[in-house]
Amino acid sequence: MRRSQHIVIGGRRIMPIVGWVVLGVSCVVLFGVVAITTLTTVSYSNGDIAGEIIAIITPPTLDTHAYDLKMLALAQVSTTTLASLVVATTTGNTTLSTFTDASLASSTIDGWPVRAVYPKYGALLPENRIVAYYGNFYSTRMGILGEFSEDVVLERLREQVAEWNAADPTTPVVPAINYIALTAQGSAGKEGKYMLRMPDEQIDKAVAMAAKIDGIVILDIQVGLSTLEYELPLLETYLKMPQVHLAIDPEFSMHNGSVPGTVVGSYDADDINYAARYLANLVTTYNLPPKVLIVHRFTQNMVKNYQDIKPLPEVQIVMDMDGWGEPAKKFNTYKRVIEPEPVQFTGFKVFYGNDLKPPSTRLVTPEEMLEFMPIPSFIQYQ
Repeated sequence: MRRSQHIVIGGRRIMPIVGWVVLGVSCVVLFGVVAITTLTTVSYSNGDIAGEIIAIITPPTLDTHAYDLKMLALAQVSTTTLASLVVATTTGNTTLSTFTDASLASSTIDGWPVRAVYPKYGALLPENRIVAYYGNFYSTRMGILGEFSEDVVLERLREQVAEWNAADPTTPVVPAINYIALTAQGSAGKEGKYMLRMPDEQIDKAVAMAAKIDGIVILDIQVGLSTLEYELPLLETYLKMPQVHLAIDPEFSMHNGSVPGTVVGSYDADDINYAARYLANLVTTYNLPPKVLIVHRFTQNMVKNYQDIKPLPEVQIVMDMDGWGEPAKKFNTYKRVIEPEPVQFTGFKVFYGNDLKPPSTRLVTPEEMLEFMPIPSFIQYQ
């Protein structure tokens, strides 16, 4: 005997008559709620009968109020001002991202927090901080990923994450394996582009390492005499993974045809916007959470026309201070290069080796970085 058929809507099994009534009502109200809901197909099965129906599911949305307050906190806005802004926001005033409300506009410091679009739901920043270990598995000189065994690297990264969580309990840390997937070279190579692409098995290793610590992957690329337009599609297999993000290094982008390492290279806003649009297209096409795009920088000329860089709802952009040296020198570079040219978020790089070269005697601490304006959301250790 055939068993009675059930329909599944919103995760509930509904008896046939009731089910068709609910489905009919759903169809009637559909056009009234389509602006705030999405449609999806739900499979059902019972014995020898199976099929699909359309269900209405409300997608999660970004808490813009919490986002605004966190962005203000990164800009070191005083707690007194934050308290007044909570009242202003709850009474219906306009949001931080538009800066049309006078109280919000007056709270900004030298352009921080940045006027930018809200991200899609699921964005990592600013609610989290990314703490990344950087390098290449083939090289002991390019960063910590190549200096030690996998077990040692992961244990040290866990310790670094714990240190940051203790220093700032209000901002959970997302650990990251920041792997250099395309390395600039001093020799032309078979393509004449002065760069070397890493084999898939090496990138797979980075992905597997990140999974062991519930972290993300950042693929770093040094294009040499190649271009982002040529290289990014070659990494699409990985960039379309939800946990994989991108970093680009202007130092080794040789628009003038010089050999990498002989002069400092650069990216223009057009280059960075291209990378952002490329990632945004992947987010849209594959229904991914927003991506993070990191741009390394330690001189003014490495990034040109910063004011034209456009963060997108699908892509959050981090300008990362990449210089090395004693703490005072690094503080000055952050204040001189990163702070005066706001894009969206900031980062700070610590070199376990180079930052201890004389006259330096110590590394910059998390507590010191938390005093920066703005507070960095991305910390990279090499």
